[in-house]
Amino acid sequence: MNLVSWLRRLQWRAARVTLAIIVGLSIAAGPPPVAAATPSVASGAAGPALVVLGDSLSAGYGIRVEEGWVALLARRLEQEGYGYRVVNASVSGETTVGGLARSAHVFATHHPALVIVELGANDGLRGLPVPDMRRNLVAIIGAARAAGARVLLVGTRIPSNYGAAYTDDYYATFASVARETKVALVPFLLEGIAFDERNFQADRLHPTAAVQPRLLDTVWAALKPLLGPPRQPPGAR
Repeated sequence: MNLVSWLRRLQWRAARVTLAIIVGLSIAAGPPPVAAATPSVASGAAGPALVVLGDSLSAGYGIRVEEGWVALLARRLEQEGYGYRVVNASVSGETTVGGLARSAHVFATHHPALVIVELGANDGLRGLPVPDMRRNLVAIIGAARAAGARVLLVGTRIPSNYGAAYTDDYYATFASVARETKVALVPFLLEGIAFDERNFQADRLHPTAAVQPRLLDTVWAALKPLLGPPRQPPGAR
């Protein structure tokens, strides 16, 4: 085992202790406080809607909403002339079943042209059945398509609290769902930041404001091909 692999394993072991405590508290006390039920970040208000249906990683938990990657996405779309109206329909503590329950109302309200689905982290942290998560993600994608939207699925990873089999099946599910439904995929939202504790808040789960631009860059690489051509020259207002 090389040094990098050893350090990564050591970091995951340390994180597992904290996560086990947090998950236990979450199950006992219910979901964490909701930052905002459906915060709306507007960019190009007259343009088509881009809806982000996510959890605390997209809701801006522990930081100012305007510092989160979704708000940064709205700014980038405006600066580059894409003209999308970004709606952040993310809720802290949300699971895929909660996202599915809300999806019909969110899509009927905002009529999105694009939907980013960033859900599943709380399913994994609570050890919920992976087949249920899979069905919920497929159903959310189906609902988004029925509303006329293109879809980007954003995956994540979890430490191996529940064993390697669960962890591996959990992570593989995002790619499997993307293949089955033929949607674009971000394999791991926290790619490039996950193994450095300095990138996370005190809970060791939520990224700091400083690394939100890196989350945006990770999403942007898969999102940009779905946007179509800019509606106006970059920087135009």
